[in-house]
Amino acid sequence: MTDVTDGVLHTLFRSEQGGHEQVVLCQDRRSGLKAVIALHSTALGPGLGGTRFYPYASEEAAVADALNLSRGMSYKNALAGLDHGGGKAVIIGDPEQIKSEELLLAYGRFVASLGGRYVTACDVGTYVADMDVVARECRWTTGRSPENGGAGDSSVLTAFGVFQGMRASAEHQWGDPSLRGRTVGVAGVGKVGHHLVGHLLQDGARVVVTDVRDESVRRLTDLYPEVTVVADTDTLIRTEGLDIYAPCALGGVLDDVTVPALTATVVCGAANNQLAHPGVEKDLADRGILYAPDYVVNAGGVIQVADELNGFDFERCRAKAAKIFDTTLSIFARAKEDGIPPAAAADRIAEHRMAEARPR
Repeated sequence: MTDVTDGVLHTLFRSEQGGHEQVVLCQDRRSGLKAVIALHSTALGPGLGGTRFYPYASEEAAVADALNLSRGMSYKNALAGLDHGGGKAVIIGDPEQIKSEELLLAYGRFVASLGGRYVTACDVGTYVADMDVVARECRWTTGRSPENGGAGDSSVLTAFGVFQGMRASAEHQWGDPSLRGRTVGVAGVGKVGHHLVGHLLQDGARVVVTDVRDESVRRLTDLYPEVTVVADTDTLIRTEGLDIYAPCALGGVLDDVTVPALTATVVCGAANNQLAHPGVEKDLADRGILYAPDYVVNAGGVIQVADELNGFDFERCRAKAAKIFDTTLSIFARAKEDGIPPAAAADRIAEHRMAEARPR
């Protein structure tokens, strides 16, 4: 057994980051599918979470990511007030090279084999059109197109929820929820970051962006030429005068290197699992940086896909996503009351709801 594999098993069975109910390894040789489906908890209801399609360095890395992401979904769904537990799936490979209809159908059959314990949706590397294909084999699929009975792109409400979390952060930090005159750095202007920039500019903020994909930057600046572009995330986090840093790409971006370099005094973004390891939340607090827990503020998308299961209504979902403002403020208040970082306060609230729920 390799050290990496042993580390994954330790996470699953013997660490505080584990406690997962079920992990399914999926392979379909004909289509080239290799996937991991992780169910962290079904205490509140069926596990709900997206499907990430990504070229992982190894199968072990994919399993580790699925474990982390599914655990985060349990906490996200609990704090969003949803009757869903946490689940997540990852498909291993470069979607631009291996994604096919045959592969997505095979993946749908694996999700269907769980009999509704896991409800899937879009994530990094998967889109509404992909979910339409998956749904042909699996009725427990959300994030579908309106033409196929779904709600469409969930990134719209994800961005709206992050914006509400950012407004709550501004209220707590500066006594005013308005972002007018504030400088916000957005790392990643893809599906969610693109919409977030629109909200920020409309509210009067100055926006600085970066993205590894040149086409994403061009698409944004064509629409919003007033946005400032910097070369990379390392440059962005060191930008003088930055008030808020919004990580909106992949996770693990807040670590022992980036936290000391941050110029912003608030971190609030859409990326999942932003804290690279336990203890980073304390490092942020020690520097006087307010951290809005990622799984709280980016819950707009999961609120949308959950609503789709019962007949989607956009205005109803938008009203639920708007409550992220109040939830974020309540977490900051709990953190102050308990003398702990906001991430720990959010975890306590979510864990209490899951512990009080009856197993389903």
